[in-house]
Amino acid sequence: MDIIELIRSLTIQVSAIAWVLFFLSWIIGWAIRGSPIPFIRVKRAGQDIIEDSVIAAFWLAMGSTVFAIISYLVSMISMPFPEPPMP
Repeated sequence: MDIIELIRSLTIQVSAIAWVLFFLSWIIGWAIRGSPIPFIRVKRAGQDIIEDSVIAAFWLAMGSTVFAIISYLVSMISMPFPEPPMP
């Protein structure tokens, strides 16, 4: 049971860090795109960062869901069987 908790806690920590990085890149992308710089390439770079962060958020949500399902299944399988009934 100890290894299951270790994997679960690592998954939560990595997911939290990944969500923070997504949010940070999304903010930076919008800041670059909305800046008053007259260069189209700079604004396009901001748009690319926004698009990449949204795609990363989608895959992060999918991966978190898969890890949650696996964790649930493992916790259900690792539960001890109940005692057999006594006649």
